[in-house]
Amino acid sequence: MELPKPRFVPPLDESFRPAVLAQTTFERAAAAAGGQVLALAVERTEGHVSRFETVVLPPGHPDFADNLWFVERLAKFLLWQRGGWRLHVGGPPAIGAHLAAHYRPDGPRAFDADLMGRQVYGRPFEVVVSDLGAVPPASETTQALGRHLDGCRIGFDLGASDRKSSAVIDGAAVFSVEVPWDPRRFSNPQAHFDGINDSLKRAAEHLPRVDAIGGSAAGIYVDNQVRVGSLYRGVAPADFEARVKDLFLQLKAAWGGVPFEVVNDGEVTALAGSMSLGVNGILGVALGSSEAGGYVTPAGTITDWLNELAFCPVDYSPTAPVDEWSGDAGCGVQYFSQQAVGRLIPVAGLPIDPELALPEQLLAVQAAMAAGDRRAAAIYETLGIYLGYGLAHYATFYELQHVLVLGRVTSGPGGEILVERAQAVLAAEFPELAQRLAVGLPDEQSRRVGQAIAAASLPRIDGGP
Repeated sequence: MELPKPRFVPPLDESFRPAVLAQTTFERAAAAAGGQVLALAVERTEGHVSRFETVVLPPGHPDFADNLWFVERLAKFLLWQRGGWRLHVGGPPAIGAHLAAHYRPDGPRAFDADLMGRQVYGRPFEVVVSDLGAVPPASETTQALGRHLDGCRIGFDLGASDRKSSAVIDGAAVFSVEVPWDPRRFSNPQAHFDGINDSLKRAAEHLPRVDAIGGSAAGIYVDNQVRVGSLYRGVAPADFEARVKDLFLQLKAAWGGVPFEVVNDGEVTALAGSMSLGVNGILGVALGSSEAGGYVTPAGTITDWLNELAFCPVDYSPTAPVDEWSGDAGCGVQYFSQQAVGRLIPVAGLPIDPELALPEQLLAVQAAMAAGDRRAAAIYETLGIYLGYGLAHYATFYELQHVLVLGRVTSGPGGEILVERAQAVLAAEFPELAQRLAVGLPDEQSRRVGQAIAAASLPRIDGGP
């Protein structure tokens, strides 16, 4: 099927083919051809299941093979957005067989299967092919997150280029500090421990006591254990199991066993937005070293979804850039992060040394932007168009009322261009969505302090509210 060209063409990426346009065009064509319902369900721990239904071309249709590619992209999105160790496929058997082959240990999605199964959920990844009626129904769960502001707390945030910490007393930040670091190069787990502990000590110096510690970090965390994280990519697998997996439990012990919680940075981003704006139904999208996502439901709770949007496909172009970690093409990390900026610099023609680390490349682009360089503006216009179509795709999978866009990439005047372009795409291409979805940037105070306060609010102090 010919992929639809967007009305807004990114100035630095004419081959961009938004997933939202391709997927909806395919589904309309399938429905017009007497399409057949197909159900995908991803199963997590404790029997929690997310189910998604679509329509595909019926068996015998001359373009039936188009189903295979479109459903594979949809399944990939669901796995990384919702998470799961088992994928149920109900519909035409050939589609299920295709997905099962993709997720074998020697298949194209072997990375995804190993990470979801062994690393995140601790069990072999499975694809179950069945009739439509045998696909399990949805069984979701939500819970409250954070919003505890009593006492003397430390909040911290770990990124790939800096670590932040704040001292918080009864919900007010009395001290904040930002320290550059590059943890992905650390091969010794002790370097992670020492760096984080240093940030905690800096904040503690400004508190009369430490009642609780809360933090956010890039990666997947379950019960304060590190399951997956690009921050720890330099650590050998054996050392990861021995030292990194329980890193935050070790830090808790070092601080006398005070209430201690760490969660994915995207979740804290969404929580910070909800707390500062006083709204719910909010998706936080952080454009940093990678792309982080977090979601607060309209009821003000969080789900047990992964929200790892960096690995979710947003571009269906056959020439889409490939993620160097997963080996897949068209995924969010190459469109909503410092990696996206680095990829677009040579296309824009900016004379920035490609040997510089990505944070330094971003600073150079932001300096050019501040100087009025049109080439830098083209980078942000491209990112903004990506974002507009990306948010429309995300709205297929989330119940959204607000989107908060933040991260290092959005700092400075470029961030305003990025959001303005995204809003223009939504207004013209998806007017109904644009009317009910508010997209914006946090103010500078919220960017610097809101995340730390939200992180600090994660643990509940025994006996507290």
